[in-house]
Amino acid sequence: MPESNSIIDQLFEDEKLTEKQKKIIEAAIDSFSEKGYAGTSTSEIAKKAGVAEGTIFRHYKTKKDLLLSIIAPMLAKSIAPFVIKDIYKVLNHKYERYEDFLRAMIANRDIFLKQNLPLFKILIQEIPFHPELKEQFMEHIAIKIYSRFKDLVLYYQEKGDIIQIPAHSVIRLNISTLMGYFFTRYLIFPDNEWNDEEEIENMVQFLLHGLSPQK
Repeated sequence: MPESNSIIDQLFEDEKLTEKQKKIIEAAIDSFSEKGYAGTSTSEIAKKAGVAEGTIFRHYKTKKDLLLSIIAPMLAKSIAPFVIKDIYKVLNHKYERYEDFLRAMIANRDIFLKQNLPLFKILIQEIPFHPELKEQFMEHIAIKIYSRFKDLVLYYQEKGDIIQIPAHSVIRLNISTLMGYFFTRYLIFPDNEWNDEEEIENMVQFLLHGLSPQK
């Protein structure tokens, strides 16, 4: 399970859950992150939680109900505030150079993902297939982060650190590069021999200079 100071720990502190409910939630998060929603059965979740399958259905009518009952409230009540508060530590600080901002952002997200990897895997895997989750993600996280990120892009463009292209393009290129790295690093090839320091430096240089040789 995730380390202390993770979203799940925070949820258990804030919500009044029975021990059986906690076990069901932990087992569901483990199973959904490992096998995906479609590849997980409620009987597997029940076995992992150490409860009867009927216990799950006393709380949740269907497997999708279980997914939404876990992720949707967590997204609104715990994940969003946790993510927003955490990422604002970087977004609210105007670093001297855009390069410094990039390094701080990468380090911030790397720590966050290590602490909350199972939930990250579920969100990445399931948001494209469940409009309810996508809508909540946009409402509670994406829109709020975008406005802060846009202000920073304009700030660094005025300083001459970033070329004059639309702010939304800068944000998209940054996020897609970072997400591509984290997705590959932690989900697709987690067992590869990674030189994280070198990979992060390559990513920073790519975002600063592209792939063209510097003159």
